[in-house]
Amino acid sequence: MLIYNVTAHVETSIEKAWLEWMKEFHIPEMKATKKFTQTKIFKVITDQDTGGVSYAVQYYCENQEQYLAYLKHDAAQLRQKAENQFGNKVLFFRTELQLIENFS
Repeated sequence: MLIYNVTAHVETSIEKAWLEWMKEFHIPEMKATKKFTQTKIFKVITDQDTGGVSYAVQYYCENQEQYLAYLKHDAAQLRQKAENQFGNKVLFFRTELQLIENFS
């Protein structure tokens, strides 16, 4: 399993609008690519004043091939939509995580 982790630093003034947009538009569009099996949104808890709020959004892929197909066919368009919607009021940091073992 591979997790595509997108950390977003969101200006406080647009936090509510960004979360609504994620739930109503972006995540459904990500699911529509059929590359991800599930999505989770986490709010980053910190005692540091970062001038905004951060979220980690995790998109789960069954394998790296699906993730690479997303990057090749879907990523640029979906990233552009986010930029068009929010400009520089949201900063993104993207990583991929490989699940080694699950200790449930």
